[in-house]
Amino acid sequence: MSRSMYRTILGEDFPEEMEVSFGAGNGRQTLVYRKVRWEIAGEARGLRYGENPDQPAALYRLENGNLVLGDVEQIAPGRGLVTAADLLQSGKHPGKINITDIDAALGILRWFADRPAAVVVKHNNPSGVAVGSSLADAYERALLADRIAAFGGTIAVNGQIDRELAERITAYYAEVVVAPAFTAGALETFAGRKNLRVFRIGAMDALQEYTATRFVDFTSLTDGGIVAQWSFQPRTLSDDDLVAARTEHRGTIHEVTRAPSAAERADMRFGWFVESGVTSNSVIYVKNGCTVAIGTGEQDRVGVARIARDKAYWKTADRLAFTETGRGIEEITDTDEREHFLSVARETNGGLKGATMISDAFFPFRDGAEVGLSEGVSAILQPGGAMRDYDVIDAVNEYGATMAFTGQRSFRH
Repeated sequence: MSRSMYRTILGEDFPEEMEVSFGAGNGRQTLVYRKVRWEIAGEARGLRYGENPDQPAALYRLENGNLVLGDVEQIAPGRGLVTAADLLQSGKHPGKINITDIDAALGILRWFADRPAAVVVKHNNPSGVAVGSSLADAYERALLADRIAAFGGTIAVNGQIDRELAERITAYYAEVVVAPAFTAGALETFAGRKNLRVFRIGAMDALQEYTATRFVDFTSLTDGGIVAQWSFQPRTLSDDDLVAARTEHRGTIHEVTRAPSAAERADMRFGWFVESGVTSNSVIYVKNGCTVAIGTGEQDRVGVARIARDKAYWKTADRLAFTETGRGIEEITDTDEREHFLSVARETNGGLKGATMISDAFFPFRDGAEVGLSEGVSAILQPGGAMRDYDVIDAVNEYGATMAFTGQRSFRH
């Protein structure tokens, strides 16, 4: 495959408008979409290409229509987050993955409108998510959560980017930067990265309103068929929801003996909203409003818990090495120096001591939960509902940890 394919804008024959209708006759409801184009270097074109450079693609925005099915209503037209006017800088037209990465980041950011937050996304999954005392603090925490995976990713923050933060961002390679506003100094800094795509999301201040909206989520099948479902809405998890897990088995009550602390409840909520944006089957670990490790898209739950655990050790060693020396763990060739950072990571169990473990579905056996518990995880949040919930509760009590059930699965495929 030639590198020139990545620089090519594919021709595509998708129409200017697309309509999707539900029902027939007087009950017919139609959603109307219009193709999005960006003008770059005097050339107005749509998506560069789809998931791969040999897949033509088009982006459409909802322009008109309404859809109400039962008691669920589709998000109204005119509330698009990514439009042609939002692209402030781009040496190349955006591709499909750029847009879906932005969407994935905004889908997580919408839950953290009340505080500075940053999300770094790669291949539609977060590599790091954090809240912080400032926007710069949140960005640094999200980046260093998995600096290696963040390379070439999409960076989204929920506040104005100034020159200082722009300089921090451009010190590392990113494909896309998303924010509600930019200072003139920030845009001057970004201009030095000619292929960096900079999107201003003007509706960011109202992003929290999107937590209550629904849309029809389509999945196309190999034979041309379509599965339609309403979009997922994670529960907001009030303090009343985050009570110690409890179940009955053969007439005996099994209950977690330690209730979650205020800090653990905060990390449970934080992790649950991050988890809603992670590809299933997944397990993530979070601590103090920042991801420690994210395990995505595996076939078995204990396996993904182990993968996330192992990532935590390596990412912690890399973060320590990079912070102290400016070099990542992969760049350190001296055996003793490398071992120093690896040993410090081992001493802290990869940052998992005192962390919270989040699972998007129940643990069918205690072995999945014990992956985190054995590393010093102090809290677990999971949907519950397994036949062996009692066994997982017993494991949590044996380790002196705590656990809450959400009563809701959070798959994302």
